[in-house]
Amino acid sequence: MRASLIQLAVSDAEPPAERRARAAALVRAQQGADLVVLPELWPLGGFAYDLWSDGAEGLDGPTSDAMAAAARVAGVWLHAGSIVERDPDGPIYNTSMLFAPDGELVHTYRKIHRFGFDSGEAVVMGAGQEIVTAPTDFATLGLATCYDLRFPELFRALLDAGAQLLVVPAAWPARRREHWTLLARARAVEEQAFVLACNTAGTHAGVEQAGHSIVVDPWGRVLAEAGTEEEVLTVDFDPSEVAAARKDFPVLRDRLLGIPAPVQR
Repeated sequence: MRASLIQLAVSDAEPPAERRARAAALVRAQQGADLVVLPELWPLGGFAYDLWSDGAEGLDGPTSDAMAAAARVAGVWLHAGSIVERDPDGPIYNTSMLFAPDGELVHTYRKIHRFGFDSGEAVVMGAGQEIVTAPTDFATLGLATCYDLRFPELFRALLDAGAQLLVVPAAWPARRREHWTLLARARAVEEQAFVLACNTAGTHAGVEQAGHSIVVDPWGRVLAEAGTEEEVLTVDFDPSEVAAARKDFPVLRDRLLGIPAPVQR
């Protein structure tokens, strides 16, 4: 399969509507890919806390409309990164959207682990509650977002739910770039799965972004890694390598802790 990670630059100077149109054009240009991935909170910026309340939108809002149309034109599965979702009956959420090649919104994931400790996302956003996997034509995706990468128990739950490709959009800052690539490789090795981690480039709200979007195979080998500027990172790989790695090195069968209880029938 072919995956294209769009490492979009996010800056304060570009209005969200213009960035939305630019991102849609980049997605449309990825015809021939099977899966396209955008970063976290790219319409407004992952650290632009002051814009979130006014800029929040629904799952039928302008970003969803633009991404659905772009996925349909390109004929790709599109993980559209995440938006600030306005729930009419609750708080705002950091919500990822997955579109099928016909443009249908088939899965959403509300970020479970909110970054900021006692400020920012941790204070102003609600926490997701559901583990989300998504079967596709080529593999089952496990959905996570940015700060989630630091919590291996989430990825083990995604493994147990059948995930083979772990897709992680992010707005990860440059000052912790080494953590970003290290954790992406660790999650791939732990779950014996591919990790597709798509970060932002540029600087917004005074925070320089790390870039370095990365694709890692089930053995922890880096198949492709971006630099610090905006770029489209495209890589070809075989999802069947997940099953092969788990057979050749069956470490997962030696798990003793945290194993799901057998289903009672």
